[in-house]
Amino acid sequence: MLISGFAAGPWGTNCWIAASAKGQECVIVDPGLDSIEILKSRLEANSLKPVAVLLTHGHIDHMWSVTPIADGYEIPALIHESDRHLLADPLAGVGPQSVALVEQLKAEFVEPAKLQILREAVEIEIAGLRFRVVPSPGHTEGSVMFELISEQPRIFSGDVLFKGSIGRTDLPGGDHTKMLQTLQQKVLTLAPETIVHCGHGPDTLIQNEIKSNPYLKALQGN
Repeated sequence: MLISGFAAGPWGTNCWIAASAKGQECVIVDPGLDSIEILKSRLEANSLKPVAVLLTHGHIDHMWSVTPIADGYEIPALIHESDRHLLADPLAGVGPQSVALVEQLKAEFVEPAKLQILREAVEIEIAGLRFRVVPSPGHTEGSVMFELISEQPRIFSGDVLFKGSIGRTDLPGGDHTKMLQTLQQKVLTLAPETIVHCGHGPDTLIQNEIKSNPYLKALQGN
């Protein structure tokens, strides 16, 4: 298994590459601002061929580079239908500071030519990997987590779960009640040994978050 991640752009958003091994097909998860050159370098260094881009949600810091990457490699981008509108209109899901940055950079956004719309919990096979799509509303209406089904379970959590914290719910499309339901029904039910590849910050383990994350502890009455 090859998992490579790096933080990119002013938001420090983690972009991920996942493949079964070097020299194989791969998927890219959440390519944000300033991720393209680093991605190209890592793909070349590991002789990887990208076949899809997975988006955990439609916020601009996670999808800034999705169209140039997807269209450049002629591959599909996968996103939940409830966040699809943010691909062409990302300012609909952000706060004033992000709006100012986009206006300063004079950025324009369009949907990728190839889109695969996610609507429900399904298993998908891409690049020789099996993912379970886990709809996880709360941070945005269309937030999803991608659980990598393997001997060592892993999940790309986007902005649902961080080490010691959770994603904010005060931006357009956010819903704190739904976030708590997601944490209760989708996060606390994961295998304790699951490695969490977060949308921001370091990796963590579900068992560690169950013990120390104040939001998860509150849901368990601890």
